[in-house]
Parts: sequence; structure tokens; C-alpha cells
Amino acid sequence: MAILTRDEILRAVRDGAVRIEPFDEGTVGPASIDLHLDRWFRVFHRHPQVFHVTEDADFDAITELVEVEDSFLLLPGQAVHGVTRERIILPDNLCGWLQGRSRFARLGLMVHITASFLQPGIANKQVLEMINVGPVPLALYPGTAICQLILEETRGRARYDGRFARQELP
Repeated sequence: MAILTRDEILRAVRDGAVRIEPFDEGTVGPASIDLHLDRWFRVFHRHPQVFHVTEDADFDAITELVEVEDSFLLLPGQAVHGVTRERIILPDNLCGWLQGRSRFARLGLMVHITASFLQPGIANKQVLEMINVGPVPLALYPGTAICQLILEETRGRARYDGRFARQELP
């Protein structure tokens, strides 16, 4: 099990083993790929009652899907789900990890703070769990390189086909 470096990432994309749609070679760093924020956000409702966190919990019941043209204002303490512009398609021998970018963490923006693992065999856009832990409102702009994807070889082969295997929206 090893993290793929730039040359290996580019080889995997050229060979068709990894597909990133759309793909720009300029987004590939020494050992990661920058991913961009799309214009869809899932915003939490103010919920006056306790919401029970169980296996049957439905996030649609406490959120609303919003499309923005210009920017989304994320207030201090507010959590929101975004989604990557890119669709990530991995083979059954690669997995991945999403990480926020340090330049935005320094502003108080936590990007993808839980559930950052990308299963082998996925074919979807990545939902980003974001929260503003700083004291200043932050305007989030679609098209911003908001996070990075790190690819890693697996030992053995596997394929995820669960509930969010083909997600398009947050």
C-alpha cells in the first residue's frame, strides 16, 4: 500500500485506470490532485426538535439543497455540505483520501472533516462536509480548488456499491 506520486497519478489517468471528469493536469501536485467546489450546497434547517441519529436517519429531513451562482456565505459556526465539480472514478485496486487545503484551514474553514475515505471502485462526485470554525463569515466560490485527493494502492481488490456509490449532489 503506497500513496501515488504525480508521475503515477498521471500514468493512471493516461492509462484510464483513474478517471477524473473534468481533468486538468495542472491540478496534480507532488502527491495529490486539487478538486474544485461545485455550485450545489446542502444547508441545514434550524430544527427546533431533537433529531435522532440512527441508521434510518434521513439527512433530507433536516437540510435543503441550494444552487448558487456567485458565492455561498458560510457564517461562523455554520456547517454545510458542498460537492466537488469533478467526478472521481477509481479502479478496484485504488482508494483515496480527501483533505482540506491548509490555506483555507488558516481562515477557519474545515473542509471534509469526517468521512474522508474514498472506496475502491467509486464513480461519483465527492460530498464535502465543511464548517466555519473561525470568527469571520466566509464567502465560498464555486470553482475554487477547495480540497485535495490523495490516491493510495490497496492490498487486494474491492469495489464499493453502497448507498452513495453514484452521488452527484451533496
